[in-house]
Amino acid sequence: MITWPAKALPFIRPIGVERSAECAAIHAASFAYPWQEADFEQLFVAPETVADGAIEAKEEYLTGFVLSRIVAGEAEILTIAVAPEWRRRGIATSLLKPHLDGLAASRVNRLFLEVDVGNIAARALYANFGFELVGERKAYYRTAGTEMAAALIMRRDLL
Repeated sequence: MITWPAKALPFIRPIGVERSAECAAIHAASFAYPWQEADFEQLFVAPETVADGAIEAKEEYLTGFVLSRIVAGEAEILTIAVAPEWRRRGIATSLLKPHLDGLAASRVNRLFLEVDVGNIAARALYANFGFELVGERKAYYRTAGTEMAAALIMRRDLL
C-alpha cells in the first residue's frame, strides 16, 4: 500500500495566463505530445476559454488544471491534467465538480470531451461524473511510440 505524505488538499479557483508555464509543465508530465506555454497563453486570452486550477494552499503552486471552451451553448473539455506527485489524491475530481457547476451557470447545455481509449483512470472519472460514450475517433491520438490511439467521445448534459 502506498502511503502519501500529509498534504492539505488544494483549493480550486479560476486561472489565467499567469499560470501558462505551470500548465505547460504539468501537461508535459502528463502527455506524450504536450502543449507548449504559448498554446496555453493563446487559450487563456480567448474569451470562450474557461479554466480552473487546483492551487496548493501553502505555497500556491498549481497542482492540476482543467480547460474548456464554450461555443453556442455547448462546451468541450480541452484538457485536464494533474501533476504526477499529486495524482491519486482526488485532485481531478475536486477540479471537475466546480468546473461543471461553472459551465452550467454559464448556460452550457451539453459538455463534450475526448479521452484516449486506453486511459482507464480518466474514463472512470468521467463515467463517475455522468459522461456517456457517444462516439469514437480512430487513430486520433499520437502515442509515445509509432501507434495511434483511438479517442472516445463522451458527452454529459448539464441543463
